[in-house]
Amino acid sequence: MILALRRRLARARYRDERGSAVVEFVVLGVLMLVPLIYLVMTMARLQAGAYAASAAAREAARGYVTAKSLESAEPRARAAAEIAFEDQGFGGGQGALTLSCDGTPCLRPEGRIEVGATVTVPLPFVPAFARDLVPLQVPVSASHVAVVDRFRAPR
Repeated sequence: MILALRRRLARARYRDERGSAVVEFVVLGVLMLVPLIYLVMTMARLQAGAYAASAAAREAARGYVTAKSLESAEPRARAAAEIAFEDQGFGGGQGALTLSCDGTPCLRPEGRIEVGATVTVPLPFVPAFARDLVPLQVPVSASHVAVVDRFRAPR
């Protein structure tokens, strides 16, 4: 009789916990999956920013050293950088470009032009009012040095 009573109590306890493992799995799965997805999204955005900065610096330097004249070199470099920024979704002033050369004139044979590109990558799903209070952006920068062709005719 006592043995039968113990069995009934064990079965009653077992029936009360039926289905709770599924609930625990779903709750813990969501709690762990949401930060993981956010981390992947953030890393993907940072990688896109790094690629945008690298490509913008490289293409701007190439555009500068292949320009026909000094007057068209800087606008050409800035246009190439803007295309690279927009290609990765960082257009509209999110990217900045700096140009410097090692001598005068910049487009002399074997002259070196250094181009720096910086992109500000905002963290995903952060509202604008929070960005005003706390800096929730990551600056990513790259630089590239290009050399003017040795056999370029001076202009």
